[in-house]
Amino acid sequence: MRFAFKTSPQDTTWADMLAVWRAADDIEIYESGWTFDHFYPIFSDSTGPCLEGWTTLTALAQATERLRLGTMVTGVHYRHPAVLANMAASLDIISGGRLELGIGAGWNEEESGAYGIPLGTITERMDRFEEACQVLVGMLSRETTDFDGKFYQLTGARNEPKGPQRPHPPICIGGNGEKRTLRITARYAQHWNFVNGTTAEFARKRDVLAAHCADIGRDPKEILLSAQRRLDPGLGYGELLEWAAALGAEGLDLAIVYLPPPHDPAVLEPLAEAIRDSGLAS
Repeated sequence: MRFAFKTSPQDTTWADMLAVWRAADDIEIYESGWTFDHFYPIFSDSTGPCLEGWTTLTALAQATERLRLGTMVTGVHYRHPAVLANMAASLDIISGGRLELGIGAGWNEEESGAYGIPLGTITERMDRFEEACQVLVGMLSRETTDFDGKFYQLTGARNEPKGPQRPHPPICIGGNGEKRTLRITARYAQHWNFVNGTTAEFARKRDVLAAHCADIGRDPKEILLSAQRRLDPGLGYGELLEWAAALGAEGLDLAIVYLPPPHDPAVLEPLAEAIRDSGLAS
């Protein structure tokens, strides 16, 4: 199993978050770092501070040299996928080929409504998400892209220069929906992020994803499996490592530790040492 960390850019300062990423870049146990893509804090006071995810990620790419990096995950309704593809290609170049392209259908009604960005029904969100995946793959891997969908229309669209990762940066899809999200994941993603739930639920969703892969003749082993868990300082590292071990026994490839604010780089080395001592790290 590999390990990563996540710092949501909410209820924090840029200086504190930057310090965590710079410190983590020097600790080999952390394979990647992740932010999120929201404009308001989530599961917190929504009137609090929240830095924009992609701008923040670009700055973090310049402040680090080794870590792979991505948003967990980008709501595709916030940005036209052709624009997002251009952003992703640019950031892949800026980071030297370290970008993980995390995407999802979107869910936050409060910030979407406040910003006047249509979110739509569940069906509309998933239809739009599937179209966005097709546009992203085309724009990131082809010379020109034509697309005539319900939500998006492109004519001879170009995206140059493209990033060093070919055919495109790994696409990470977050979500657990068995009928649509996991089917879209099987077709377009190289990484699936399990969103909350028990070990048994993870195993079930893993099997559903594998079945969708079988339907299209794809090897499910081509898709990296990850999950994230919030670090509770009051519980110590034992609970977190037990969770990682349980999901690891069911095929988890990447355990992402969600670091709660206020962000402090002092947490990183003791956590890394606990991971090393557990014997879980590959």
